[in-house]
Amino acid sequence: MKSKRNTIISLVGVVLLLALAVWQAWPLDAKITQGLDIRGGLSVILSAQPFEGQALTEETMARVETILVERVNQFGVSEATVQRQGTNSFLVQLPGVENAEQALQLLGEPGRLEFVDYSSITDTATLSLIDDQLYAEQAGETTSLPALDAAKYDAFMTGEVISKATVTADDYGNPAVSVSMDSSGTAIWADVTSRLAGQGVPVLIVLDGHVKSAPTVRNAILNGDTIIEGSFTIDEANRLAAVLESGSLPVDIAIDESRLVSATLGQDSLKQGLLAGVAGLVLVALFMLAYYRGLGALSVVSLAIYSTLYLGTLGVLSAVGVFALTLPGIAGIVLTIGVAADTSILIFERLKEEIEAGKTHRSAAKSAVRSAIGTSIDADIVTLVSAVALYVFAIGPVKGFAFTLMLGIVIDLIAALLFTAPVIRLLAEGPMSRIPWLFGVKGGDRRG
Repeated sequence: MKSKRNTIISLVGVVLLLALAVWQAWPLDAKITQGLDIRGGLSVILSAQPFEGQALTEETMARVETILVERVNQFGVSEATVQRQGTNSFLVQLPGVENAEQALQLLGEPGRLEFVDYSSITDTATLSLIDDQLYAEQAGETTSLPALDAAKYDAFMTGEVISKATVTADDYGNPAVSVSMDSSGTAIWADVTSRLAGQGVPVLIVLDGHVKSAPTVRNAILNGDTIIEGSFTIDEANRLAAVLESGSLPVDIAIDESRLVSATLGQDSLKQGLLAGVAGLVLVALFMLAYYRGLGALSVVSLAIYSTLYLGTLGVLSAVGVFALTLPGIAGIVLTIGVAADTSILIFERLKEEIEAGKTHRSAAKSAVRSAIGTSIDADIVTLVSAVALYVFAIGPVKGFAFTLMLGIVIDLIAALLFTAPVIRLLAEGPMSRIPWLFGVKGGDRRG
């Protein structure tokens, strides 16, 4: 009685999980996030080179990685990733990027950020170039204008003093940038703004010799908290905030490789990957039906439940922003189809052995399920450890393969415990004893 109650509870739990999975996964193209190699986008490899006389330390690389992450995040590209590669390189992936040129420009800017008092510049050629740069920046044009000559101006402060820069709104609801500074920057900024307040003299925000903004000082700012206002669009405000918060990169950044992946090519690859997955699922199902008959039909239903739960889990992970499906990820999913079928095969084969040994179908089902799932867990742990190691130490798309493999192993065990095992025990209570040939087993000793 208790066994039947537990079986009913398990099956009701499976039904509820399936309903939740369907709700989270369908439609698949809308609910499951697609990675760069499927959705299309920009893949960039950047290399860091230390300035002359300096060493490329782990601390320096960590700082560069933080800056790149900030630039990518504030640029507004969803599901973007920044990953270390080797000793001095980074792989940046920007799925769905619409403006590759602008993204490359933002990523490749060395980021030597300076603050310059406009009134301190006396060279007419430099003043003219500043005006040209400001015009080009405000027009959003890509320009080949030369950088300012550092010998022609003096920066009173560098970007290293910036502790935080975020997009906010001014008193009229227009986009603006809020800036906070450390104690050193606060003191310098208080002195400069007290001197320039109300004079209409702009402070130039210069990145790698190019003027990005030129706000004027209205009032003295003594606490370092500053609002930069202007005729910004939200994208312009995001870019300025990214530039300010990035501060000064401690190295030179070079773009070693950039690859723009076509969305059309990615979708074609997705279709081929899904076709391979469906074909694998169908072939496994046909084999199970042909070899195990009624038990094979149970395996097919178990695989369908496994697949639905898997897709639902991917939908949940996509919704919370921690998963994006890639082609290597699809390969991991296809591989787990075999893992899921293997669990059923272990249960079925152990069941047949127990019955052939003379046990009743009921007792054979109980011991077979317990023993086979224990064996399956042992085997899955070995695969899981390999997948975890691959995920931890690999870089790039290989992580997607390892992640989907790990996820498949866990969901397979859940499906086996909540569905396959209870149903095997339920079938052994009656149908398997009455028509054993349908399930590919012997009649068993019905006296026990």
